[in-house]
Amino acid sequence: MIRILALFSLGSISPLLPNGHAADDRPNFVVIFCDDLGYADIGPFGSEKHRTPHLDQMAEEGRIFTSFYSTSGVCTPSRASLMTGCYPVRIGMHRNPEGRWVLFPGDGQGLHPNEITVAEILREQGYATACIGKWHLGDQPAFLPTEQGFDRYFGIPFSNDMGIVDRPEGMYPPLPLLRGGEVIETEPDQRLITRRYTAEAVRFLEEHAGQPFFLYLPHTMPHWPQYASPEFSGRSANGAWGDTVEEIDWSTGVLLDALRRLGIDRKTLVLFTSDNGGAINHGASNAPLSGGKGSTMEGGQRVCLVARWPGTVPAGTTCDAITSTIDILPTFARLAGAPLPDDRTIDGKDIGPLLRGDEGARSPHEAFFYYFQGDLQAVRSGPWKLFLERRIRKESAPVALYHLENDIGETTDVSADYPEIVAKLEKLADGARADMGDAFTGVAGSGNRPPGVVEDPLPLTTKP
Repeated sequence: MIRILALFSLGSISPLLPNGHAADDRPNFVVIFCDDLGYADIGPFGSEKHRTPHLDQMAEEGRIFTSFYSTSGVCTPSRASLMTGCYPVRIGMHRNPEGRWVLFPGDGQGLHPNEITVAEILREQGYATACIGKWHLGDQPAFLPTEQGFDRYFGIPFSNDMGIVDRPEGMYPPLPLLRGGEVIETEPDQRLITRRYTAEAVRFLEEHAGQPFFLYLPHTMPHWPQYASPEFSGRSANGAWGDTVEEIDWSTGVLLDALRRLGIDRKTLVLFTSDNGGAINHGASNAPLSGGKGSTMEGGQRVCLVARWPGTVPAGTTCDAITSTIDILPTFARLAGAPLPDDRTIDGKDIGPLLRGDEGARSPHEAFFYYFQGDLQAVRSGPWKLFLERRIRKESAPVALYHLENDIGETTDVSADYPEIVAKLEKLADGARADMGDAFTGVAGSGNRPPGVVEDPLPLTTKP
């Protein structure tokens, strides 16, 4: 009942959008969300190994964002932020019940049903909604996509290595493939999973071309273990990793072609990005950033973003303003004419002016905060990034300051030269600690909400 009341409080559709379009011209939204894709794994961001002609064209027809951030270096927390517009620690999604950094099959925790997702906001405004791919926000019935604002779901509900084919015997039950809330296959042939997701996504576009829609396509790949269809397997210059990236590029081209064919190309905002930085040990590239998946260095959380909306997003342009996955919810809400819920904190901001390339548009964020599980490890404001005193492998690491515009690789600590900048960023960090907490310093935040919890959880499949 609480959730229903919260949704009704969102109100009705505004008659005009920020760009002057009438409400019946509300845009469609497509979010293509890769798993562990590196910052430099696609052509628009400098890949020299992967052939990504469709993403190259998408960037030529749209805008790339070079300071776009995930809120975490791993899967579950980052996906929770995209759905809710909040830092993961604010909504209790920064770790699983055992303190591990993602959810596992049969965990009794997930995204709380009282949280309001971007899918719920859009569905209340008449949008058709679909999630096709990896969910990873809880596999219990109350946490599945169809209970979180999506009309339909098709996909593997967590990471593709959480099954029996690629793991030691007895570690996990068989990997499930779901339609809605039902397991329709176990241990599906992952060589075909990107193609199956793509076909499902095209069907959704065809069925809902005549009404506003939100398609969320969180690819299973290129997360380990990498699988590609026979058409792409062994074809890239970067092994299995490159094969999956090039197949994702193909998939993106299929979707863009479908939008053109259906005559809704100019009505659809498409975002292509990743859940976190690339897994370097499996073949990803985050150059010129330092670090990779799982870290709070730039390569762990700064991810590629390509935005395309013909006639609205300026073609062939670049934006370096600080933006994040938390901004997707408020931006989509604004473009759809929906007010944000007023009974909770939403950390994201509307980045519509940056998408449109409005003159004078700037980042709406005074600061961006880098959390590793519950530890606040760093803060960025403008070009400055301060690593706070923090834990790294149970040891305490010292404060370090980097000027990211001059030193994107975080190679030279200049904290001794700029004590006033250190003091400014430490003050911003103190505000985040008071609000969202910091496990390293033992501060409990005052503005946090709990995750969803169920008693006696059961895995979707049973160990043989």
